Amino acid sequence: MHTNPDFPDLLRLIDDRSAAFRAAIAAAPDLDAKVPSCPEWTLHDLARHLGSGDRFWAAIVAAGPADGPPAEAVAARAAIVAPRERDALTAWLADSTQQLLDTLRAVGAEADCWTWWPGSQTPQSAGGVARHRVQESAVHTYDAQLANGAAEMLPEEVALDGVEEFQFTCVATPVAWPHTPAVIDYHATEGRSWRLHLGADGVQVEILTDLPTGAAATPADVSARGSASELVLFCYGRFSLDAMNIDGDRRIFQQLIDWDPSA
Repeated sequence: MHTNPDFPDLLRLIDDRSAAFRAAIAAAPDLDAKVPSCPEWTLHDLARHLGSGDRFWAAIVAAGPADGPPAEAVAARAAIVAPRERDALTAWLADSTQQLLDTLRAVGAEADCWTWWPGSQTPQSAGGVARHRVQESAVHTYDAQLANGAAEMLPEEVALDGVEEFQFTCVATPVAWPHTPAVIDYHATEGRSWRLHLGADGVQVEILTDLPTGAAATPADVSARGSASELVLFCYGRFSLDAMNIDGDRRIFQQLIDWDPSA
C-alpha cells in the first residue's frame, strides 16, 4: 500500500539527513574542496547554502500566508556569513536545522505559507515545506559525501518519498507542455511507480503504486527504472540520462530536462 511519511516523520528525516550532512562536513579533508555535483561550489559554499536555506524557510513558515517571500527573510539570507572554522560551522548548521524544526513543530503541518511552487501538486504549507526540505537535505548530503569521495545512496524511506515529492513539487504544473503530448513513467525497483501526463493542460502526476511492476492500462512513451535513490538523483541531475535504465523515446526525457515552464 502506498504511504508517505507523516509530518513527525518528515521532521525526523530532516533531522537525520541534516546530521548526516554535518558528519560529511566534519569528515571532509578540505572545506574548500570542489563539489563535483555542484561544480561552482566548494563544500563550505554548500554548507552555507543548506544552513541558510534552513533559516530562510523557518522565517517563511513563521511569516504565514504571503504573496511572496518576506523581504526581511530574503535580505537576511543574502547577508548570512557561515563560519569558516569547522567546529563553528557544524554548530551553526545544527542551530540552523533546529530553527527550522522548532518553527515547523510550532505551526503544524497545515499552516499556510508562501512557497515557490504555486500550481504544483504540493500544498503551499508547512507540511509541503517540510517534505521538500527532507529532499534538499538528502541530496545535498549526497553532494557533500561525493566531494569526500564516498557518496552513499539515499536511505530508502527518503528516496521513495523523494521521487513523488520531486514530481509533485518541481514538475507538476498548469503551464502547457510545448511539445507533442507524452506519458512518462518512473518505476522504482522497491515497488512503486509514478506516471507523468504532459500535454496542453500542463503536467499532472499519477501514482501507479500497488501494481507490482507499475503496470498501467496503456504503455508510457518512455520510462526510467531504477532504485528510488537512483531515480531521485536522476531527477536532481546527479545521475545523467545515459546512466539510467531507459525504455522508450529518451528524447522526451531530454525535452523535460531542458524545459523551463517559467520562461
